[in-house]
Parts: sequence; C-alpha cells; structure tokens
Amino acid sequence: MVRRHVRESEDRITRQRKIVASLLDGSDLHQLAEMWLDDLKDVIDTGRPIGAEKAASMEKDRLLAFSDGVIAIIITIMVLELKVPHTPTVDALLTVVPVFVSYVLSFIYIAIYWNNHHHFFHLVRRVNGPILWANMHLLFWLSLIPFATGWMGENDFAPVPTAVYGVSLLMPALAWQGMQWVLVRAHGRESALAHAIGPDIKGKLSPVFYLFGIAAAFIDTWIAGAMYLLVTLMWLIPDRRIERTMTPRER
Repeated sequence: MVRRHVRESEDRITRQRKIVASLLDGSDLHQLAEMWLDDLKDVIDTGRPIGAEKAASMEKDRLLAFSDGVIAIIITIMVLELKVPHTPTVDALLTVVPVFVSYVLSFIYIAIYWNNHHHFFHLVRRVNGPILWANMHLLFWLSLIPFATGWMGENDFAPVPTAVYGVSLLMPALAWQGMQWVLVRAHGRESALAHAIGPDIKGKLSPVFYLFGIAAAFIDTWIAGAMYLLVTLMWLIPDRRIERTMTPRER
C-alpha cells in the first residue's frame, strides 16, 4: 500500500517536472495539454481531488497507530497484574498460577484482535467518522479486559468474576461485528472487504459461546473456562480470507 502511494507520488513529480520543462523551452505544448487533461480526467472519474487517496491513507495510518498504541498499553497493564512472590518457594509461586493463567488467556485474545484488526484494515480504502467511532468502541471494551482478567485471577476463578470475564470477552466480539458492519457500509457490499468477510461464521458463533460460558459460570466455572478456551482455539486457526482477497501488490 505504502509502495503504491510512493510510486504514485514519484510519477506525479515526474509529470510536474516535464510540465515545468515544457513551459521553460516552449516545446511539446501538445503533450503538456494531454498531461493536464489526464489529471482532470482522474478528478472527474474518481470524484476526488488529486492526492485525496494519499490523504485517506494517512487518516487510516493514524487510526492504526492509535489502535496499536492502545493495545500495547492494554497488554502492559495486564502483565503488571503479575505480582512477584515475596518468598523463594514453589508454594509461593503456585499462588500466582491463577493470575498467570488468566493473563495468558487474555493475552491470546488481545493478540487475536490485533492480528485480525491488522489484516482487515489492509482492505480499508477510506476512513470516516462512523469507522473512527466504531474502532473506538472496540478499543473501549478491549481496555476493560485487564480489569476482568485481574479480578478473575485474584479470586481463583470464582463464579461471578468468571462470568464478568465472559462479559468482557463478549462485548469486544459484538463491537467487532459492529465495526465490520460499518466498514462494509462505507465500502459497499461489492467491495473486496465485504467479499473477504463473507458469511463470517466464526464471528457469529463466538458471542453464542460466550453467552453459554457466562451462564455456565454460575454452574461450573470449568465449563465456562472451556467455552472461553473453545473460542480462542477457533480463532487461533489461521484465517486466510483477507490474504485470498488481497492482490499481490497489496501484500
């Protein structure tokens, strides 16, 4: 994507240099007129001024940079919940096992969201207000995962903290679905992004498993944990939808 913008900018500069040279020596005015007409045709065909695509890319880059920063902070907050034992014994180390297990599970979840976010935005061509807010909505729910992770780990997977942890996983899943809907609406049903998303079976099944796990937490927290882990395993399987849709140049 970046290479294409750089190449387009270089081509534009080359054309401008030719225009200046033609103005200076007064030669090849016919070619000069054709260059200006080509630029005008681009504006008419796309409906955007010259450089608009590059500006849209810059807006997307800001969104991605902000999202990456927030996700990095979320992971940092979670790892800070891992308290170092004050005594050099195995028993003391075993006391932090529940917190460590909850951290590992949450880290994998955050990594899955970052990975999918990174892939999906390869096919995003423009960013508007609804997309920005949908992305912020997703980040808001992701930012609450450290709280639910720490509470569940500190209380040895008790029913209520385990159920709340399930809610903290359910809400980002719903926010992700909402962001996908906003992206498809902005780019059209026939866009490459819409074709890449497709029926999104895993995305629709995940909230169902979360709801089942939340309810099961009040019966047996092991069942709840199994449901949360099942969703993790579903998304750990490599998803090639975006790669299949992207052109070799975009890769």
